[in-house]
Amino acid sequence: MTQKVRTRFAPSPTGFLHIGGARTTLFNWLFARHHGGQFILRIEDTDEVRSTEDSVQAILDSISWLGLDWDEGPLTLNREKGPHQSYFQMKRVDLYKKHIGDLLKEGKAYPCYCTKDEIEAMRRLAQLEKRPPRYDGRCRNLSAQQKKDHEASGKPFSIRFRMPDDGTTIVDDLIRGKVEFENKLQQDLVIQKTTGGPTYNFACVVDDHLMEMSHVIRGDEHLSNTPSQVQMYYALGWTPPQFAHLSMILGPDGAKLSKRHGATSVLEYKQQGYLPEVMRNYLALLGWATTDSQQIFAPDELVAKFDLAGCQKHPATFDTIKLNWMNGEYIRKTPVPELIELARPFIESSGLKINGGPALEKTVALEHEKYKLLSEVPGLIDFFYKPVEFTPKAMDKVLKSPGVKDVLLGLAEDLKDFSPFEDKALEERIRKFCAERSLKAGQVFHPLRAACSGRTEGPTLFLMLEILGRAEVLARLKAAAARLN
Repeated sequence: MTQKVRTRFAPSPTGFLHIGGARTTLFNWLFARHHGGQFILRIEDTDEVRSTEDSVQAILDSISWLGLDWDEGPLTLNREKGPHQSYFQMKRVDLYKKHIGDLLKEGKAYPCYCTKDEIEAMRRLAQLEKRPPRYDGRCRNLSAQQKKDHEASGKPFSIRFRMPDDGTTIVDDLIRGKVEFENKLQQDLVIQKTTGGPTYNFACVVDDHLMEMSHVIRGDEHLSNTPSQVQMYYALGWTPPQFAHLSMILGPDGAKLSKRHGATSVLEYKQQGYLPEVMRNYLALLGWATTDSQQIFAPDELVAKFDLAGCQKHPATFDTIKLNWMNGEYIRKTPVPELIELARPFIESSGLKINGGPALEKTVALEHEKYKLLSEVPGLIDFFYKPVEFTPKAMDKVLKSPGVKDVLLGLAEDLKDFSPFEDKALEERIRKFCAERSLKAGQVFHPLRAACSGRTEGPTLFLMLEILGRAEVLARLKAAAARLN
């Protein structure tokens, strides 16, 4: 690609960054990095009522956690990097007003004095007549006297862009191919609100041109805006960037993805214990694939293989089961010392008293194959570090079985001087214990596990005993037996 690639993610800070926005961020970042280009972050805060600083911060935090760096844009709420005036749209209002002024002078835009009630009435009438609910253009051709009367009355007005009356607007979409729109079916969009602030549809056109965007990669919900935006480029004498509209993301039930399908924001996935590299890998597969349907990618490999040709037109399905599987795959490949550091915030927030207990390297490694989420680590190792809490199944189905108390006390006596207290030797000795008492392995192993962990399932039994240590195992056997009186 000879053209210098510049892509952008331009969220509206009216809430958290969701899965759809995260995927858009990732695809823009991957495309830019694949082509040795630049990725820009811009905050489209033209919604003056709903935009908040908290949302801006959440967006910055989410993209940073995903490991997607940007070459230009805000670093904090008050610090930016890059050659442009600002990457917050409401700090660029003077630029928009200049270009709106040019369009007004050339008759390519016009003031609209219609009230909200009048526009709503147009919408209702269009619905009754089974027409697209759009602005009917009644302020397009006001006479000079009508404009003067409106101005004299002080009536608020917006500015609308004048769409061509006939012909078609063709969008050569890099994913969907050639898409044609009849101009007469498009409405004259508002480009400046009655407050004097710009609208999204105009501000993004000005910014994408001035910031030299080569490609605009975004969700397909923006496709309907594209013909109007393309005509704004033409009206301003500019060449539009190349567009690529990503497919919709659905939940497993086929409905549009929403909070009922899982976490409502990217940061919630962090809080639930997903790895950022997993989120990148999984999000990349939502609407994109390699020719061989590869599933697991190393970070550099994802950048190297990403291209828009692999993006699909049909909707993608967000599947939490597959995401959990992938997170587990990544966790199993993570060395235990690194896994401990990743899981440490979850271990600390659980309140486990690690000091004085077995080394985390041993307990975490014991269940390495079972973790799907970092948040699961404390719950699978906690019995090593606190008094035993018996599950109902462990107590009622195992420990309360006939003869269990004698088994536990017998084991305590048998193991009090046994050495070495290591897994292989322990297994051999306890199997001998079973044989000497004519007991099946399950009659001993199950009560032994339940007494020492409080559970009926868990890690390798004899390695668990070794890590607990002789003194703790004997104490737990006797305490469990005492509970059975």
